[in-house]
Amino acid sequence: MPRLGLIWHFCVGDGVPRRSFAVAAVVGSILNLINQGDALMGTGHLDFTKLALTFLVPYCVATYGAVAYRLRATHRVSQERSE
Repeated sequence: MPRLGLIWHFCVGDGVPRRSFAVAAVVGSILNLINQGDALMGTGHLDFTKLALTFLVPYCVATYGAVAYRLRATHRVSQERSE
């Protein structure tokens, strides 16, 4: 399988989206409370772009970590088989 196809497969398969979503929900909520707490409590202006990015970034980081781990593990297994 080509490398890009393997990366896509790891991004969308085997529970990665669900785990990344859980991380994004927890971390994004905490970061939004820290960064936009005044707006969320009703005393300031809520920036929806920042709100979305504060959830998107942890999702991407968690997905990247999972994919990088799986690529490394796949590479290690293929090396062991070739020896």
